[in-house]
Amino acid sequence: MTQSRPTPSSSLTPDVPEIRTEAEGEQPVLDPVLETRAGEARLLTFGCRMNTYESEVMRDHARAAGLDNAIIINTCAVTKEAERQARQAIRKARRDNPQAKIIVTGCAVQLDPDRFAAMTEVDRVIGNAEKLQADSWRVGSNQPVLVQDIMTVRETAEHLLSGFEGRDRAFIQVQQGCDHRCTFCIIPFARGPSRSVALGPVVEQVRTLVENGYQEVVLTGVDITSYGHDLPGQPPLGQMVRRLLQLVPDLPRLRLTSLDPVEIDADLLDLFGREPRLMPHVHLSVQAGDDMILKRMKRRHLRHHVVDLCQDLRQRRPDVVFGADLIAGFPTETDEMHANTLRLVEEAGLTYLHVFPYSPRPGTPAAKIPPVPAEIAKARAAELRAAGARQLQAHLRSQVGQTVTVLFETTTAGHAPDYATVRVDVPVQEGTLRSVRLTGATETELLGTVC
Repeated sequence: MTQSRPTPSSSLTPDVPEIRTEAEGEQPVLDPVLETRAGEARLLTFGCRMNTYESEVMRDHARAAGLDNAIIINTCAVTKEAERQARQAIRKARRDNPQAKIIVTGCAVQLDPDRFAAMTEVDRVIGNAEKLQADSWRVGSNQPVLVQDIMTVRETAEHLLSGFEGRDRAFIQVQQGCDHRCTFCIIPFARGPSRSVALGPVVEQVRTLVENGYQEVVLTGVDITSYGHDLPGQPPLGQMVRRLLQLVPDLPRLRLTSLDPVEIDADLLDLFGREPRLMPHVHLSVQAGDDMILKRMKRRHLRHHVVDLCQDLRQRRPDVVFGADLIAGFPTETDEMHANTLRLVEEAGLTYLHVFPYSPRPGTPAAKIPPVPAEIAKARAAELRAAGARQLQAHLRSQVGQTVTVLFETTTAGHAPDYATVRVDVPVQEGTLRSVRLTGATETELLGTVC
């Protein structure tokens, strides 16, 4: 049976890509989505799926406050390039919209509010905690800089969203912040300590989205596998996911964002093996495939943990496909260390890769270590991407001849359960789940016929 959600009342601007093809990790999406609706504030969203969710919260708050002639820019800070693009977008927004009120928020603002406040194009800067509070957006809330110390925040505000503007997949924040201190990462100082959303509000949110016709929900967090450590009884992520699926039986598909290789609990491993509604797509925060580099990154896993986990999950769920975040050219990385990471791509069977040349972040321990020359880091990143492309092509070819259920995010393309992009030649309704027989493969996507 064809399942669908209601057609959204507005659409994305024409320059937005037809369909996103990157895996669902927490690295930045550096092609920001400008979402518009007549008579309302416009949102420009950089970064991870957390920002996607939080932009919807801000949209609701701005709408309730009657904020109309405004552009809200939700920034990312995971790399220097992300910050640079945000500043560039701010300047362009002012040039193109001289009368609009420009409000800037997000991780880059949280880390350096004064820098953004000093930009002549900016009217207000709002911190990561404040941006989720309705009072920050009310008419008359004109405090130019509204940013508190994020490290003092101990709670995650609960929000009930009815949908996501122009999107056919819903993103739900179940965890926020991070208590770990990887030597390359500045994000804990932009997001604050780890804190979790209790099961009740998560269930209520997912039920609302399912009632509104959404076929897939993605659970997001900064460090999602640390879920529950701050809640009564300390329920792990797997227990929460199991209860969620029990309490919302009408949810067709559930997907998770980036997971830590050594923090996946036994409940979650078991669910991957027996719950078909939990999608067989596991994105891992790997970062490197050499033990010495992993130790210098202050990661909590070693190389063998990644290999062992992938083998375990494949035994439980033969159709599972893995993605991974990888950093090329971390300080002190030698050719041999890089080769270890390169071999890991094939050894663990990593199909969807997010690869970034190392980018030093001021304020992190790794930034004090002499860097690998930029041209070497870029060359190593290219090698890793090429290895990932080979893995992806092999996987796609192996799927030809099968029939899969596709969530269509445009009239001709969508994602299979393993997150492979599938394209068909006959238009179907967006937001529907349809069976597709796979007839061919290109280098980056599958081709098929709707059954």
